[in-house]
Amino acid sequence: MSKVTVAKSAGFCFGVDRAVKMVYNELEENTRVATLGPIIHNQDVVDDMQDKGARLIESVDELLPDETVVIRSHGVGRSVYDEIAAKGNRMLDATCPFVAKIHKIVAEKTKEGYLILIAGDVNHPEVQGIIGHCEQNYFVFKDNFELKHFFEKNDNFFGKKLAFVAQTTYNIVVWEECLKVIPKDDPDIVIFDTICNATDTRQSDAAELAKSSDIMLVVGGKHSSNTVKLYEVCSRYCKTYHIENSDELSSLKLPCAGKIGITAGASTPAYIIKEVQTKMTENVNLTANPDEEIDFAEALDQSFKKIHTGEKVKGVVVSVDNAEITVDLGTKHTGYVKLEDLTDDSSKKPADIVNVGDEIDLIVIKVNDSEGTVVLSKKKVDEQAGYDTIVKAKEEGTVLEGVVSRIVNKGVTLNYLGVRVFIPASQTGLPRGAELDQLNKQKVEFKIIEVDEGGKRRAVGSIKAVESAKKEEAKAAFWAEAEIGKTYVGKVKSLTSFGAFVDLGGIDGMVHISELSWKRIKHPSEVVSVGDTLEVYIKDLNAAENRISLGFKKAEDNPWEIFKTQYSVGDVVKATIVSITSFGAFAQIIDGVDGLIHISQIADKKVENVKDILSVGDVVDVKIIEIDTDSKRISISMRALIEDSDEEAED
Repeated sequence: MSKVTVAKSAGFCFGVDRAVKMVYNELEENTRVATLGPIIHNQDVVDDMQDKGARLIESVDELLPDETVVIRSHGVGRSVYDEIAAKGNRMLDATCPFVAKIHKIVAEKTKEGYLILIAGDVNHPEVQGIIGHCEQNYFVFKDNFELKHFFEKNDNFFGKKLAFVAQTTYNIVVWEECLKVIPKDDPDIVIFDTICNATDTRQSDAAELAKSSDIMLVVGGKHSSNTVKLYEVCSRYCKTYHIENSDELSSLKLPCAGKIGITAGASTPAYIIKEVQTKMTENVNLTANPDEEIDFAEALDQSFKKIHTGEKVKGVVVSVDNAEITVDLGTKHTGYVKLEDLTDDSSKKPADIVNVGDEIDLIVIKVNDSEGTVVLSKKKVDEQAGYDTIVKAKEEGTVLEGVVSRIVNKGVTLNYLGVRVFIPASQTGLPRGAELDQLNKQKVEFKIIEVDEGGKRRAVGSIKAVESAKKEEAKAAFWAEAEIGKTYVGKVKSLTSFGAFVDLGGIDGMVHISELSWKRIKHPSEVVSVGDTLEVYIKDLNAAENRISLGFKKAEDNPWEIFKTQYSVGDVVKATIVSITSFGAFAQIIDGVDGLIHISQIADKKVENVKDILSVGDVVDVKIIEIDTDSKRISISMRALIEDSDEEAED
């Protein structure tokens, strides 16, 4: 009993599929389309495009004024872009991103003075396009033998700057042989790995399948470079046949084979591969032994199983670019997941979310059997899982964490595990009327307070609920340990005319204005500002009214205590007049301590009006004549100094 196996990676690659889609999308919009050369190496597809209105041209000169020209996936040289620009036609650039990357590399390296060495077929349109970005500073070699011959004839190139690239569909095995010819550890030689990873995977998968097969069928255009290379790869291990479509099967006389393998080039649509399989299933007499039973059904069940919109499937990531990823579903469909179906996070690229080789769960959005493509969504799977988590979080009151992504009308939104969570302004924890922009792109903790059960998988969250819960916990912890005299470090939260409110960590206490400074102040802002960190202590507690009175002044900073330790009766000091009354003048001895110069102590004669002798701001020499510790009063005298001077003069 024979068994048919289809290579895991066979058929359309990302670049080809992208180019084909671009043309068909334009045709559906009734755009007049002209492709610059065959869009792919597959006559069936090219014929179908022409039937639908596309025109095939070989040069820009053939363009009609109202036509949109499509650059095929092989890419073109810089001069072609200039010609199109000069013509003024609309252009769609379907150059494969992997090819475009080579264009950028060779252009940059040419400007840096490198000779560009290109591994590939000099007549292939992709290679011609690469050459068009090298400014005539290049050499193309088809294999390791040509490269070796080049070096032997041009030994003067050693020591010069050389840059190596390869055609995206270049034979992996031959490339490895070429690498052996290139000098190692030469700082003037740079080698770029430009063979498409899909090409690498396709050739590797084909080789592995060929090793275990009796015959191989390689499906694809006769002029397709990557298909021809697949044929070369498979031919090394077993009898191999190159066909373009199922119609050619009838002309083949396949030998009796227990194991038959099928692979296909990058330009081969899935439906053509499917037709080959179907025809082989229906016509078992294609083999030399028609009596032998071939179990094609099992192979078909495995390789061409149906998938349906809304179905949950598993896929293996085979390529990643900036706009989408391609996945292998184990069927003959090519699966695509666009960036918007990967995540809601606009700051992320596909490479931030998945890697080639990852197996991921997906939901089928759209199936196109005629083109062999499937549009998929990872986001929908994540949304379902996230929704389940959201529902559970609401039931259990779990605190979640997320980053605010947008400021919207009357609130903010964030994405949690694929679920859109709306947080109303009243639930943000900000004061009424505050700018919501301050939350944008900020990480926040929130609780789910409402879940949309109407199928939209949306929820309402609250930052305020988390903050309120934290405050209640902080209050409970505070009152459990609080006692008069205990010291805390807190931040000034707000100021009023009568004091400063200090956040002690979820609970506020107040420092009265009289407790902010030993000297008299008119407003707390003279001493502290909002945001300042203060070391305070509890002066009084009232748990019933939730009031906490705080002290800030330190005993060691008490000006009176400083004065007592540094000054005595009889000391002569300088003092600054700070106020004048009818009975004398008050003068500051040190900051926070004033003494009274009685009117009788201003001069050695009678003074009728203090202002006739003293003014606020005057600095005068005085003698301390009395210190009343209990009343905290100090008497100072200017007259005593005059009398002391007179006594010294008499002596």
